[in-house]
Amino acid sequence: MDATITITKLYALLSEKVGKEAAENLTTYIETKVKNEVESNINPLATKEDLERNSKEHLKWMIVLFVPLYLSIFGLIISLFLKK
Repeated sequence: MDATITITKLYALLSEKVGKEAAENLTTYIETKVKNEVESNINPLATKEDLERNSKEHLKWMIVLFVPLYLSIFGLIISLFLKK
């Protein structure tokens, strides 16, 4: 069963039942509501710029956190070898 319907077909069906003015108001409302829903669902999506900025931010934090960690581990290993 195909449940899709165009705004034009919806207007034609509604205008027979509730009149042309009410049908126009309803279809305009529905069209606006659908457009706003689609726009609100698209806005949270990440853009290419967001991804680039986040990757640079992640790289910075990886350097800040892991370089000192690796240096301290390396220092501990060297100190263990020098004690023997």
